[in-house]
Amino acid sequence: MLSVVIITFNEENNIRRCLASVQEVADEIVVVDSGSTDATERICNEYGARFIRHNWEGYSAQKNFANAQAANDWVFSIDADEEVDTELKAAILQRKKDGLSGAYAMDRLTNYCGKFLHHCWRPDIKIRIWNRNDGEWEGDIHEIIKFRNKPITNTLQGELNHYTYHTVSEHIRQADKFSSLAAQKAFARGEKRKSACTIRCKTAWKFIRDYIFHLGLLDGYYGFVVCRISAFATFLKYTKLNELHFAKK
Repeated sequence: MLSVVIITFNEENNIRRCLASVQEVADEIVVVDSGSTDATERICNEYGARFIRHNWEGYSAQKNFANAQAANDWVFSIDADEEVDTELKAAILQRKKDGLSGAYAMDRLTNYCGKFLHHCWRPDIKIRIWNRNDGEWEGDIHEIIKFRNKPITNTLQGELNHYTYHTVSEHIRQADKFSSLAAQKAFARGEKRKSACTIRCKTAWKFIRDYIFHLGLLDGYYGFVVCRISAFATFLKYTKLNELHFAKK
């Protein structure tokens, strides 16, 4: 038995696609919502999901709370802006038929402003199916599953389609938000301020790595845009880290 678990906040533009893609693999769908004011709850009810309201605690804490509400120990944690494709759905159904064991990872394929990016953000392998007794979410920004005893992980065939940003402006706003969180986290753990030369080098390397070595250039115009904004986010993170150090003096 497999519980599909989703956290939401004003996801009316995404949640229907997500729910439709997991209906066949889910023995139950649990949605934990942090105060949506749009049609998210109505759409979830249409798909028979168990809808639970819970105040926002942060990404990892919210997902761990959601997993705890599931009726089954085996959980499939999926984001509202993600979608299981046909091949991945078949792979999950086969694993359920054979008997679930270990943990299961899948590769995400990002859709950016209506275009799928096959290079600059790949591979993007994520563990999403596991027994919740074996581990839980950890981290503030890009959360990961912390296992007590690391299980054998199998990578499933197919794609987890990830519908990220609908506009470039949306991406820039998120880069600003996440770079602030990353800077605060780095400052809290005692990371030292960076020189202007170091910031320039880290920013340049981030762009070169994603655009050249990860072949973002093959993703065309949006490949360039994504790599450029990602590099700018690196610049923002270290600049904001320095700002925190300057404010401390």
